[in-house]
Amino acid sequence: MVTVDKAIIARIERSGKHFEILVDPELAYDLREGKSVSLNKMLAINQVFKDAKKGDRAAPADVEKAFGTSAAEDVAEKIVKEGDIQLTTDFRRKKTEEKRKQVAALISKYAINPQTKLPHPQDRVMNAMEQSRVNIDPFRPAEQQVEDAIKAIKTVLPISMEHVVISLEISAQYASRSLGIIKQFNIQNQQWLQNGSLIIKVSVPAGVKDTFYRKINAVTDATAKIKEEKSQ
Repeated sequence: MVTVDKAIIARIERSGKHFEILVDPELAYDLREGKSVSLNKMLAINQVFKDAKKGDRAAPADVEKAFGTSAAEDVAEKIVKEGDIQLTTDFRRKKTEEKRKQVAALISKYAINPQTKLPHPQDRVMNAMEQSRVNIDPFRPAEQQVEDAIKAIKTVLPISMEHVVISLEISAQYASRSLGIIKQFNIQNQQWLQNGSLIIKVSVPAGVKDTFYRKINAVTDATAKIKEEKSQ
């Protein structure tokens, strides 16, 4: 468990109330990234606050109303995943640089120089990202930042990436949850059926399609009907 002096604040607004928790920055970041962490170790204090700096605790009734539970660990998980994490400048810089390298590695692996049909070395991609001032979000998955990065570095580096068009049919039970993943890519068309099911077509970089499939299968319990249509 992290000590209070080394913890950071994660906060969220719900039901017209303000809620805060004190968390370990590394574990909170890992949880936000989708990794499995010990919620007990992540929390510096097993308590939900309305103002953590002042030590003002949130009323249990307010917590229960906003989150459907008063269990601090369950509430903490929701705050970290859905709220705002107050990272220190140094920590944010460190995680942004790590994510930048991940994006560059994906581009180097899956994109090519259309003139030579060969991939660009990662260092060359990193230099192009710096030169074109690519903005990297430390909380957003690297796979979802590849397209924006490529668009930016095209001004300084000849580069292209193949895309695949994927059609999905998702039952009503999982449709809303799946949209959180699908919206990160280029939706070409979508249709909601009367039974609440979703039929949608999306363009995804070919290099990250396997990751896309895994995430969709995870949130739909592998019930989604997926069809790869064509390359772009």
